[in-house]
Amino acid sequence: MRVFESVARLGHVGAAAAELHVTPGAISQQLRSLQSTLNLALFRRVGRRLVLTDEGLALQRSVARALAEIVSGVDDLTRRVSAERPETLLTVGMPPVLGATWFIAHVFGFLADHRHIRLRVATVIEFEQVDWRRIDVAVIYGNPPWPGFWWRLLHGVQLTPVCSPVLLRGPKGIRHPSDLSGHRLLHEDDGSEWRRWLALARVPYPGAADVYFDDFGLVLQAARDGQGVALIDDVISSRDLDEGRLVQPLSLSVPAAKNYHCVCSEENLGNPEIGAFVDWLIARAEETQRRSGAKVQAAAPNGALSG
Repeated sequence: MRVFESVARLGHVGAAAAELHVTPGAISQQLRSLQSTLNLALFRRVGRRLVLTDEGLALQRSVARALAEIVSGVDDLTRRVSAERPETLLTVGMPPVLGATWFIAHVFGFLADHRHIRLRVATVIEFEQVDWRRIDVAVIYGNPPWPGFWWRLLHGVQLTPVCSPVLLRGPKGIRHPSDLSGHRLLHEDDGSEWRRWLALARVPYPGAADVYFDDFGLVLQAARDGQGVALIDDVISSRDLDEGRLVQPLSLSVPAAKNYHCVCSEENLGNPEIGAFVDWLIARAEETQRRSGAKVQAAAPNGALSG
């Protein structure tokens, strides 16, 4: 019924899939199952939109009222429980690019479900940058062990080439790894990551890059602007891929030298608010990576998987 209500309101399977964080195929399957169970046609297609039939409109009104009552009941319960809990401030360390491209898009959902928690977000990247006197939990780009601290892999970083869609067109359009020789390779390290990727693709390294960035956000923006090709993790690039600013011309990937880990001091493990945040953070990252992987496999050009 939640799927039906979303499609009825938005008029499009793809839009409903994005709202509910599932695939369009799953949405279509649910609609077919519902209509088969009811033995009724609930939609008719008008152009590219799905429009409710008379029967569908009648069901939509009932479902909308029922869902509104459920949401209202849950909100009342959440407010009542939150009012009984003391307000808690969590200070979270987050790499700036991961924060801007992924964390911001999801964190307000966590806060809506945990109304007694307030977050303060500080910029960190490596473990040595974290002031553990004020930061409760951090996302670290690095490799354990970190004695005295608990850590959990947030997601394994797989680096895949990304670029603006404009670099897929014309005589220099990227279709195979060898086509990268006609484009600038964007770096934020000494070139080691690109060397490993090109070796896996059996393509010679073109030599020293003409520009290095020490801020990965600049690499990402240069890729969006069509200035070259960057190696980026699918979680960081997921929003740009979803919204069409970036594409993955080649799906061959290489593991990064470091990974993102969720880290906190061992003494904080028993804190229920920190535990809830950590569980949410890991589940959200895993879900994003699953969705990104499915989209890459579905969208990969012919011949792009192995190079």
